Amino acid sequence: MTAPMTALVTGTWWMTHRRLSALLRNPVVLVLTLAQPMVWLFLFGELFEKVVELPGFGVRSYLDYIVPGVVIMNAVSLNSFAGMATMDEIERGTLDRFLVTPVRRGAIANAGVIEQALSTAFQSLVIIVLGWAAGAHYPGGAPGLAVLVAASVLIGIVLAALSNTLALLVRDRNTIIGLNVMLLLPLTFLSSAFMAKDLMPSWIRHVAAVNPVSWALDASRAVLSGDPDWSPAALHGSWLLVLTAATVTLATYSLRSYQKTQ
Repeated sequence: MTAPMTALVTGTWWMTHRRLSALLRNPVVLVLTLAQPMVWLFLFGELFEKVVELPGFGVRSYLDYIVPGVVIMNAVSLNSFAGMATMDEIERGTLDRFLVTPVRRGAIANAGVIEQALSTAFQSLVIIVLGWAAGAHYPGGAPGLAVLVAASVLIGIVLAALSNTLALLVRDRNTIIGLNVMLLLPLTFLSSAFMAKDLMPSWIRHVAAVNPVSWALDASRAVLSGDPDWSPAALHGSWLLVLTAATVTLATYSLRSYQKTQ
């Protein structure tokens, strides 16, 4: 391993350790942020239970359909505000102090990505277990559930990286909150999170086709069915991987841009 790569790996390890230690000192945050997905899961699951009787919906249980939607939407809402933690570090001066140390800029960005990925994976597993306890079925078994968790992590990283980029460039909490609130509903309801695409209006189907949230959902549902289809999972998963790499790279360059302005 080359010296720059060794420095990146070592820096990522220590920066991640720092962030996870802070998270473990206040684990209640992970529990409290599960309140909203629980409302989606149990309230929407009961409220729209009869929607599966519509011709063309394609599943027998709305709870089976909604669990992947709740997992992915929780990843979106959880990570959309990742930039607020970056704002905290900017305001406390912590980020500026790290930027004058030898730690590589990629390590600082990677630590945030890893923290958000682990938090997202944990919450996704909790939602899956609660869905199962409520009566949801997962015919695709462990491989399908693994794809669902992986997809939630990838879409979460995309949103976290974009949120951090926004925080580094704008440095204003109100702007971050406003944009996230404005985007959360379109990302949710212009996707297949809560309604089968075949029952959507034509224009919403076209928007959902290019919505990364739908990519994550389509990849997951394709392999959670009783007859798993890995082709859509591979296709949409590859799109998510490319988008993830692009947004993480953007966040890293935004960090360097921030440093130049200090």
